[in-house]
Amino acid sequence: MYMCDAGDLVDAVVPFMGESISDGTLAQFLKKPGDRVNVDEPIAQIETDKVTIDVASPEAGVIQKPMLLHLKRNQKKGTSQPPPPAEKSEEDKQKPKKVESTSVIEKPKTSSAPPPPKHSATEPRLPPKERERRVPMTRLRKRVATRLKDSQNTFALLTTFNEVDMTNLMKLRSDYKDAFVEKHGVKLGLMSGFVKAFSHSRFALSVAVSGLQNQPIINAVIDGDDIIYRDYVDISIAVGTPKGLVVPVIRNADKMNFAEIEKEINTLAKKASDGTISIDEMAGGSFTISNGGVYGSLLSTPIINPPQSAILGMHSIVSRPMVVGGNIVPRPMMYIALTYDHRLIDGREAVFFLRRIKDVVEDPRKLLLDI
Repeated sequence: MYMCDAGDLVDAVVPFMGESISDGTLAQFLKKPGDRVNVDEPIAQIETDKVTIDVASPEAGVIQKPMLLHLKRNQKKGTSQPPPPAEKSEEDKQKPKKVESTSVIEKPKTSSAPPPPKHSATEPRLPPKERERRVPMTRLRKRVATRLKDSQNTFALLTTFNEVDMTNLMKLRSDYKDAFVEKHGVKLGLMSGFVKAFSHSRFALSVAVSGLQNQPIINAVIDGDDIIYRDYVDISIAVGTPKGLVVPVIRNADKMNFAEIEKEINTLAKKASDGTISIDEMAGGSFTISNGGVYGSLLSTPIINPPQSAILGMHSIVSRPMVVGGNIVPRPMMYIALTYDHRLIDGREAVFFLRRIKDVVEDPRKLLLDI
């Protein structure tokens, strides 16, 4: 894209999009011919398979031509005018104009023409094409579809489930939510709007760290004929946005306390919602948490986010009858699921991981005391 000033050209450079992104699609122009723009004001958006990136104007001026985004630098007040329409060449003027017309071809009349076929009672009648809308997939949605299919084709996927009693965790939140806000300035798992998607995943993040530290193979990855064990815990959190799924990463989650985790998730969630999250904030990640429960999912099978080896799925908290001390009582219960690469992780490690999750959620004191 170019910007023009009395014949010289100035490039509106597409910003660096990260090593993993080689191309993008021009999603939309934010300005029209005749619009005035300031320095660093967004004039177009480039859609990649991960994020949408703004292209900023390098100088102030007036947009002159669509598509190329030619722009004339600011002149003296009152001298800026939109460009006149381009004149047609003599060759174009002499070309005959095309006029679309519809011709009617009469079929010979015959009295022996067969009647139109009758639909049988069992033959499906499809709705007319006029009632369908074909919309191209966004690059982000194409990327999600490709990665999910690659995951199915690459990994030996197995899923293990467990059920967790959320009573003590919910009581912990209820008892200390006010003190937590007063101390750290952020809420403990109870937030509005888009950020609410993380309401169950926050504690799960700390819990997952504990589980990964107990079962380090869950945090490892296969690379050719080798197994890479990671001595860090970078947890990805799946976030649904209007444009598709993005996965921001909580770096070094094993070294963060509850307040630090809350603040980092707040920051990344807002960026994901606003569409301003960067490539670096989504790169890497050694393990993923997906929280379908916020949308009402009772049970599902999450798909691994390549090249990771496992993903933890959280689900809705539902009151169910449970046997406690010989009596049937209602308890807030959640199903959790671990999908893992069976080439690397055996069922034993997967079950131990989920048991650790269950233990520390049902008795948070174990997490606080590191036992």
